[in-house]
Amino acid sequence: MLTLTGDPRRSATLGDRDLGTAAVSESEDSQKALDGKPSPADKGGRSSGFSEIRKGLPSQTTFSLSAFVLKYLLFLSNLVFCVLGLVTLALGMWGLVDKESFAQERIGHIGTDPMLLFVCLGLALFLLCLSGCLGSLRENVCLLRAFSAGLLAMLSSQVLAAIVAYSLQGQIEGSLRAGMLTAMARYQDDLDLRFIVDEIQTGLQCCGADSYQDWEVNIYYNCSAPGAQACGVPASCCVDPLENGTVGNSQCGFGARHLDEFSVHSVVFLGGCLGAVARWVERHSGAMWTVAIISLGIQVLVLFASGRLLEDIRRNKVAWQRGSA
Repeated sequence: MLTLTGDPRRSATLGDRDLGTAAVSESEDSQKALDGKPSPADKGGRSSGFSEIRKGLPSQTTFSLSAFVLKYLLFLSNLVFCVLGLVTLALGMWGLVDKESFAQERIGHIGTDPMLLFVCLGLALFLLCLSGCLGSLRENVCLLRAFSAGLLAMLSSQVLAAIVAYSLQGQIEGSLRAGMLTAMARYQDDLDLRFIVDEIQTGLQCCGADSYQDWEVNIYYNCSAPGAQACGVPASCCVDPLENGTVGNSQCGFGARHLDEFSVHSVVFLGGCLGAVARWVERHSGAMWTVAIISLGIQVLVLFASGRLLEDIRRNKVAWQRGSA
């Protein structure tokens, strides 16, 4: 071993130079490691700390290939349904405002207004899809979890509603009958209900809930009413509501219930709409099941895509945290 003697200041100077040289060498090795070039120490078999850090960092292509499609698929699909929800919400609000449903004398019946259903559905669809749209675009874990939870709740409620509807067919039929009779009683007072009843009776060629005699519940078509509509039915119940095939006759059903059953069948439809609805559902049950299965399948795929995107975000975040530690 060699022992250095001489001026202590000279020894200190040499020591500082050695430390500086070592620092410069380590800085160069670090820069080469970050640039992907092996340092002399790496060539000799000694691994650099920066090389180990770089190996621990995830590559940019790992996340882009799996998440890019999921991210923008969720974004675009939710954007479309977000706009659809806004349109539905605007339509419902326009209907409520146009009919002055918020007026003091009508606010008590707003719960039975069909436009309120459009408002609720549009608002729920808009909020749900907005969370999915922003969550996928910004890769926000909280919004994506809220979207997944809302979609899972909606999917579960649809399945539960289908099971309940199948097991409670008798009660549902009674509820539909009560709703139809209520709409018939308010036929002249609510334009929306009037439009719905007319469309059902015209499209299904039916009249009333169980028969054309159900229009007795309406104060204007009641046989004890003083007007010309007494003992009549709406024009949408008429077999041929057009005169000469061109001009609509709004009075074609006036006094129809005064006629005997043999004569009235050529004037108005005798069968009720509940039976017509049941027959229509039976004829189109295959198409309805197909649409329901496709709709549920799309929702399951979107839920799966949201879960995969959340998993990719979590995995990518953990990898970066480990690499930067």
